Amino acid sequence: MKRPKRDAVREGRIYNEAIVDARPDEQAMSWYYYLEGKISFPFRARCVAAKAVSPLRKGETVEVLRMAVESACNHDMLVQIRWQGRKMAVPVSQLEAIDPDESTQEAIGDWHYWVAQGYRL
Repeated sequence: MKRPKRDAVREGRIYNEAIVDARPDEQAMSWYYYLEGKISFPFRARCVAAKAVSPLRKGETVEVLRMAVESACNHDMLVQIRWQGRKMAVPVSQLEAIDPDESTQEAIGDWHYWVAQGYRL
């Protein structure tokens, strides 16, 4: 993924709302609660990038049900999806919401931006 141009407004929101004063070892849970609070579940999403840890192919659409359990989100933000009759967790970074509300679009965009900038949990 190409590193996006620095966005001061987005970075301000991330540092003031998503990770606030979290130490590096607390950032995963800060991100988790930020996304859980801003994303309106359920919603439809399209896979925008294949990942080795996910069975989704680029272009597939899925129903996103909720954030995955907290304990699964220590190193990446995952959401639970319904896919081929099963429920499983996949990275938020591989999904783009289809017709999201403003808050959902902003939150997912914040996570995509953070990951694209090279930040890690």
